[in-house]
Amino acid sequence: MKVEKTPINGLLIVEPRVFEDERGYFFEAWNRHIFAKNGLDLDFVQDNQSCSVKDVVRGLHFQVPPYEQGKLIRVICGSVIDVAVDIRKNSPTYGRYYKIIITASEKKMFWIPPGFAHGFRTLEDNTIFMYKCTKPYNKESERTIKWNDPQIKIDWGISDPIISLKDKNAPLLKYFESPFEYKV
Repeated sequence: MKVEKTPINGLLIVEPRVFEDERGYFFEAWNRHIFAKNGLDLDFVQDNQSCSVKDVVRGLHFQVPPYEQGKLIRVICGSVIDVAVDIRKNSPTYGRYYKIIITASEKKMFWIPPGFAHGFRTLEDNTIFMYKCTKPYNKESERTIKWNDPQIKIDWGISDPIISLKDKNAPLLKYFESPFEYKV
């Protein structure tokens, strides 16, 4: 397994070791021991999966403490533009985003620790998106930041995506008071 740092501290790209032959492929998507050896000593409590048509934008979502979630993201079928926005107060990259294309064929994963808002745009019909969470879903802790917030300026590559009413009506980052602390 290869773990690559991104320009935003805490966000990691994980490339599993893939074994391919004439039958297809095999890889370990999660192995606690191997991930811990690579600095990711994680305890996952919930798996989430969605299937979306092309040009759906979901996000920007997160949960506040005590139900803050770390997420290990991967795409099982199709492809996405995946985005994480730093919402840790005192972070030198507060309000900035990191964007990555994740495809089922490449099998890369994306680690997003607590303190980030997360969203994605599907690039193909029937895209199956899956993520492991370090804390369970808690409705009262759920928060959203507007997907097209003018302060963040995410380039989704689309001006009129398919989006939920909740995400359309989400507040802007400037109205959010972060409970997340930046830790070096």
